[in-house]
Amino acid sequence: MSIFESIVLGIVEGITEFLPISSTAHMIIVSTLLGLKQTMQNVAFEVIIQLGATLAIVWIYLDKINFKEINLWKKVTLAFFPLAVTGFLLRYQIKELFTVQTAAWMFIVGGIVFFIVEKIYSEEKVKVSDVEKVSLKQALIIGFFQVFALVPGTSRSGATIVGGMLSGLSRKTAADFSFLLAIPTMFAASGYEFVKNISSFKDQNLIILSVGFIVSFLASYIAVKLFLKYVQKYTLNAFGIYRIIVGVILLYLINQGIISK
Repeated sequence: MSIFESIVLGIVEGITEFLPISSTAHMIIVSTLLGLKQTMQNVAFEVIIQLGATLAIVWIYLDKINFKEINLWKKVTLAFFPLAVTGFLLRYQIKELFTVQTAAWMFIVGGIVFFIVEKIYSEEKVKVSDVEKVSLKQALIIGFFQVFALVPGTSRSGATIVGGMLSGLSRKTAADFSFLLAIPTMFAASGYEFVKNISSFKDQNLIILSVGFIVSFLASYIAVKLFLKYVQKYTLNAFGIYRIIVGVILLYLINQGIISK
């Protein structure tokens, strides 16, 4: 992997990890376009840039990471369990879903879901506008919605934000809870992949890893900050349009044999 490829993947991971457009799908697509195969070394690199994106969230929400917020973290932990249990039990079946074609269809489905949710969502019916006031029931609902993120192309943040909105949270509050939930979720995912591929790190180029990590951290920090401002004023429809367009383009490229399924 070159420095250029490291920068490109770092940017893609950082921007897409927490926006409702699926980082997994974008990483599959961009890696395919760059001609990068899923070698153990490249998987190890992805673990590092994912860690960079996660630490950006930790930095943004540093004021929430303390013992005073123990009740909030109890809810976050509760929301984490459905994905953890399902992911462990179905880990082999889930791996079979990691294809560009699956991601393309889920892009489209996710985009349509955004339009439907925004159609029925009403600011007047919002019950919670403060992330600290999210109830255990709402946290659990969001946790079950996060399970859908196991399918590539779904988007973890998209699924959890939708779950939050449908359970009575404002868009901003749903986004805040989604990003806080990303901390244990992403650390668990990265930790699992690190242990599984630990032997691959000894042959890694430290410069390549460092560049990818830093770029991912910065891209993620900027993307999340802008997104939090965006959802306070606008709907998710723009992301829905983006998802549908990208999904259709991907299906076309697959049909033409330009991109492998």
